[in-house]
Amino acid sequence: MHGGGWWAYIRHDEKQDQPQITRELIGRVWDFAAPYRLRVAGLLLTILLISSITLISPLLYRDLIDNAIPNGDFTRLNWLALGMIAIPIINGMIGIWQRQLNATIGEGVIYDLRRALYAHMQRMSLRFFTQTRTGELMSRLNNDVVGAQRAISNTMVTIISNLVSVIVTLGIMLVLEWRLTLLGLVILPFFVLPARRIGRVLRDLSRKSMEHNAEMNATMNETLNISGALLVKLFGREQREYDRFSQDSAEVRDIGVRSAVVGHWFFMLLGVVSAVGSAVVFWVGGHLVLRGEFTIGTIVAFGTYLTQLYGPLMNLTNAQVQFAQNMVSFERVFEVLDIPVEIAEVQIPTKLPLVSGQIQFDNVSFAYSGLGKEEVGLDEIARFSWRGGFEAHLKRGKEKPAEVSGDSPEGGESRPQWALKDINFTIEPGQLVALVGPSGAGKSTITYMIPRLYDPTHGRVLIDGQDIREATLNSLAANIGMVTQETYLFYDTIRANLLYARPGVDEAEMIAAARAANIHDFIAGLPDGYDTVVGERGYRLSGGERQRMAIARVVLRDPRILVLDEATSSLDSLSEELIQQALQKVMKERSSLVIAHRLSTILAADKILVMEQGRLVEQGTHEELLAQGGLYTTLYETQFKTAAS
Repeated sequence: MHGGGWWAYIRHDEKQDQPQITRELIGRVWDFAAPYRLRVAGLLLTILLISSITLISPLLYRDLIDNAIPNGDFTRLNWLALGMIAIPIINGMIGIWQRQLNATIGEGVIYDLRRALYAHMQRMSLRFFTQTRTGELMSRLNNDVVGAQRAISNTMVTIISNLVSVIVTLGIMLVLEWRLTLLGLVILPFFVLPARRIGRVLRDLSRKSMEHNAEMNATMNETLNISGALLVKLFGREQREYDRFSQDSAEVRDIGVRSAVVGHWFFMLLGVVSAVGSAVVFWVGGHLVLRGEFTIGTIVAFGTYLTQLYGPLMNLTNAQVQFAQNMVSFERVFEVLDIPVEIAEVQIPTKLPLVSGQIQFDNVSFAYSGLGKEEVGLDEIARFSWRGGFEAHLKRGKEKPAEVSGDSPEGGESRPQWALKDINFTIEPGQLVALVGPSGAGKSTITYMIPRLYDPTHGRVLIDGQDIREATLNSLAANIGMVTQETYLFYDTIRANLLYARPGVDEAEMIAAARAANIHDFIAGLPDGYDTVVGERGYRLSGGERQRMAIARVVLRDPRILVLDEATSSLDSLSEELIQQALQKVMKERSSLVIAHRLSTILAADKILVMEQGRLVEQGTHEELLAQGGLYTTLYETQFKTAAS
């Protein structure tokens, strides 16, 4: 980048809205450093000691030149030589202590930030994860946290140590020769002005670099996991994904090059300013020595102090730039921490006991968007100042397509897009209720309401007569078991995946759960049995085997309420039969809500709920609904009866 273009970029950048380093931001950063305040005090002590001891060296040089050598004082010469050796040794030992304290503080802050971020992400609703790419979350947990750590363990230490050095050095220089000191300070504005301008540019480049890195991470995460890789290969889109990754990588590269060029301009200017200042001071000082106003040793010592002044001044100027860049990392971390928790416990929640299993939907309506509530994923947040509340920091003017009614949480915000509207029904303890309806009718949304993956926009969901929003999330999860259509298994052993439901249960209970799910014989036939690793997302197992694993996991949980999507249409007849047998065992004496796909489940149901376009249009038994001749009759004739024949 040539000089004119560079300065033009700086002038353009100054007009942009930039993140502000305010007292509130610094105070919030200190909240994370506060637990290490004693170590911070020790760190400050080491900085003072090292800075003070370092400033003794020029005085030794002056004494050597002005006294020891001219007077032939061998004893003084020996002591001065020993002092010159002792200073770096003492400083080195103190430096080891300083490094230990610094590393402890920095790594501790990283640890605390990561835990805070991970804990907050764990509390996010399902809505948040449907609107955020996993790669972006990984970037916040890794790249941004490390950048924030650098602000505390490196940049702040640099600022403090150089500030101490500048203050003490100036004091000594004023004692030695106040006129030369003032002359050396004349060039101080030439350090500050470039730093302010270039700091804004580098801070902006730093944020853009993090955003591009997050985009690149998201691309890698989407295409290098098993599901993404399978999709890419099936559609032969390797070149397209390679080109997309190349574009993301190129943007990261270009930002890096631009940052390097701007940084080089910065250091070149500072180097020239420092050289000019030193030359002027030595030129004037040389004239004073020639006129006999002070000694050669004094100007040598003064020249050394001048170097020790300009060096820290350059470091302070650079530290300001680095600090601004590092603060971007803190901003990005705080952006995530400030996202409101949508599914939160009340101030004094109630712990649900072992419930009998009554479920009631009381006039429940639910909209994914369009009610004035911000849909907050990482794409929707960007903090440009710390004045005002969280709402002031959301990106505005993002156009979104209008949402269609159904189970997909995508859409606009112009008006309420109801996924559910005025839903009322009751499931009595031990009942099996089948949920049927065309695709997009709102069936999955209803099942997500029971374990509080979503909260109703209006109305209440009650278990045993208690609003589930007043219960602790853990006690709610302990009473509800859910088997989704897509089974997720961790890259771990079968044993670990099963025990995820109830860690610490004995072998007999685990095997009993596997037998109930008709999966034990299969597992026992594997070479490593229950210690077999299932692979990424469990893809070493078939679809039917994964579903039976999910059923075994729920059996081991032993919930009073069972919610499941009985999707077996893509399985072979043997797997389907094994799963149906397993489900019959599991649903006994439990309140069960099943998105039904098979006629046998519907016929066995105590009640059938018929959904259409987010509304509950019919409910009753199989015979009652057929007699009505409504939507259920149509579904029966077109789907269930045909599937059963």
